[in-house]
Amino acid sequence: MAEYYFQYHIRRDRPGLLGDIASLLGMLGVNIVQLSGVSEYGRGFLIDVDRADILDVLRTMLESMEDIEVTALREPTLRDRLALRHGRFIERSDTEKRTYRFVRDELGVLVDFLGEILKRPGRQIIGVRGQPRVGKTEAIVAASVYANKRWLFVSSTLLKQTIMRELPSATFRAEPFVYIIDGAVSVMRGGEEHMRCVDEILRMKAPVVIEHPDIFVRRTRYTWDLFDMLIELRRDPQEEIRYDMFEDEQASWAHE
Repeated sequence: MAEYYFQYHIRRDRPGLLGDIASLLGMLGVNIVQLSGVSEYGRGFLIDVDRADILDVLRTMLESMEDIEVTALREPTLRDRLALRHGRFIERSDTEKRTYRFVRDELGVLVDFLGEILKRPGRQIIGVRGQPRVGKTEAIVAASVYANKRWLFVSSTLLKQTIMRELPSATFRAEPFVYIIDGAVSVMRGGEEHMRCVDEILRMKAPVVIEHPDIFVRRTRYTWDLFDMLIELRRDPQEEIRYDMFEDEQASWAHE
């Protein structure tokens, strides 16, 4: 048996539509593992199929139905599984496919999504954009707990100002850690010793999450090629992520 994700958009809602589709799946010997509404007019299924040719038959029969439009029939991705779990799709940027968008009301979805990413072994660099006090750091810490990994603030202002100037001991680094860097704090207050520490951490085979990646890229030698994924968190979908006022606030530190 192989798992597939099947999704359709409802063109014309009518009584018995879901039952007709479920009956069709049963007639073809397809087992429904999970079913959920993934939007106001869409439903998603996780299905088990024992023969690949069944998918071709299923697609042909579904496309003959005028009431629905098949929007997905593929091996399930992480976004597909989370859509089924939470009943909503994770929004993706139209112009940058590695950028995922969330609003504050979706913090639970963000924690699940980022936690699943942090479970993956090896080096991965994730940038998190968002206005101050929108919940970025809290979500990163919660995702680390979800992934069953400890976290280490390389730079932060969450509880108090944190600026690490040397790597922790080898014994400490042997644990499964997520390294959290506040890109604005690092480049504006870190100094040479701290940035050498950041460079070493970015070479490690470990997950690293960088808040304010735009400021980090703008003021270091690193480019956007550093990042495997970017996440945007807003209070509402229309909120503009701006750094001019934030940079002015951070720059004033230099005169303290």
